[in-house]
Amino acid sequence: MININLISKDINNIRELTPVVHNITNYVVMNTTANALLAIGASPIMAHELQEVKDMIAIASSLVLNIGTLDKKNVDAMLLAGKIAKEKGIPIVFDPVGVGATAYRTEVANNILNQCKPTIIRGNASEILSLQNITTTSKGVDSSVASDKALQAAKQLALQSQAIVVVSGQIDYITDGQAVITVKNGHPLMEKVTGMGCTATAIIAAFSAINSNALLAASHAMIIMGIAGELAAKLARGNGSMQMYFLDELFNINKKTIQDNILP
Repeated sequence: MININLISKDINNIRELTPVVHNITNYVVMNTTANALLAIGASPIMAHELQEVKDMIAIASSLVLNIGTLDKKNVDAMLLAGKIAKEKGIPIVFDPVGVGATAYRTEVANNILNQCKPTIIRGNASEILSLQNITTTSKGVDSSVASDKALQAAKQLALQSQAIVVVSGQIDYITDGQAVITVKNGHPLMEKVTGMGCTATAIIAAFSAINSNALLAASHAMIIMGIAGELAAKLARGNGSMQMYFLDELFNINKKTIQDNILP
């Protein structure tokens, strides 16, 4: 199902079309995700104000809803933006950061699922399991469960929500409830950089803005993330330089890079 020519085509389309990705995201990662979107060729907007959500969605090509740092105003903005985006057919990528850690966080995640109907959901294994109401231990934004342990829950969640579900981990799993695409590229040092998962969500949104096949868009994005992470880790001396080199690799990635580094 994975075709290098199609991945390369998606990257070229992002760079040529510079899709606007509207992010209602957490304060910790805004700078990181904005720079990652710029590196891949997209145009990031970080707008949280309820009064301007309608106008922002009017110019957006995709929407990111990320619940990492919650407050009521942001939650209201997310729900309104999600509803408008759904009405307009704009792809919505939902990142349920830390869902299951508190009752309020879980309530907000459920409201987004039910009211906004995301196109794609990306989370670590603990988050995906929590969305499926499967008992697990949540460590906030970190996963205490290997990604393969959440695959069945991801399939169930995909079927129930009619969304593509991405489980991030040592191996990434992307599913529509039936088909499953695995991505083996990546590096453990990526886990030491704050917001790398949130960055994956934003990159998925960039790909979903130019590829209407959400399963392939999410898969292509995760492959690019993994390859960029592997190449950056070869140059990095620690998590600080890892972040810098990761952005550089995103900026320079091309068809040959993918051909030389993609893992079967």
